[in-house]
Amino acid sequence: MASLSATSLRFGYSINPTSCFKMSNKISSVKFSFGTRTSSFPSLRSLRVRASSEATPETVNKVMAVVKKQLALTDDISLTPQSTFSGLGADSLDTVEIVMGLEEEFGITVEEDNSQSISTVQEAADLIEKLVQQKAGAA
Repeated sequence: MASLSATSLRFGYSINPTSCFKMSNKISSVKFSFGTRTSSFPSLRSLRVRASSEATPETVNKVMAVVKKQLALTDDISLTPQSTFSGLGADSLDTVEIVMGLEEEFGITVEEDNSQSISTVQEAADLIEKLVQQKAGAA
């Protein structure tokens, strides 16, 4: 949900927490809205919104190769960007080993806070892409 008018700028995001987490059946949705009101139309030059920070297909493929290696998955197991580590049979120690393999493969360091939020191949690839770009920008 996004709305833009001459007097307000408002961004919102709605999720269904039951699809992300196992929660009480009484919660049907959670909505987050961030708004700002101004007396004039904001300059579009100063407004930067990035809709997606998806990783390149090359990064996703490298992540899938590391995941397959770390979990010793056979070729008959299909991996997609939406594959979850837990769905592939990984426990928390396996996830740590996947992150360590990714750090080695891409020459980056993943902070503990970031590593705990990774649960899918795509999330891992997106984070790696971001960290590689930050590393390149710092050099």
